[in-house]
Amino acid sequence: MTWLATLKRWAAAVKRDVHALYLAARDPRTPWHAKAVALLVAAYALSPIDLIPDFIPVVGYLDDLLLLPLGIMLAVRLIPPALMDEHRETARRAAGRPVSRAAAVAIGGIWLIALLACAVWLARRFGWGA
Repeated sequence: MTWLATLKRWAAAVKRDVHALYLAARDPRTPWHAKAVALLVAAYALSPIDLIPDFIPVVGYLDDLLLLPLGIMLAVRLIPPALMDEHRETARRAAGRPVSRAAAVAIGGIWLIALLACAVWLARRFGWGA
């Protein structure tokens, strides 16, 4: 097996575990402290805002490569194994579902509007184009 295939499997497992942690955080059978950690890890993993911005060379990806896997490991250890296995299976099944293209277009539109609003604000702020 090549290192690229191994990396793809690892990334798929991380993605599945983040979804499973989100599901576990919403499950009433999960202990409160495990819910808190699982929710924080899932929110951080799904958030577009990083602790260390990715544009910073090398260091920018350290949070994704170190902090996220460590947070996942901690949250998984706090959740009862049978419950985590159940949520992993649910997340695995959900990964095979079709993707909503309409939602992707809507999110892309929101980003485009936000970028345009920022550009207009910057142009007015710094007097560009006047």
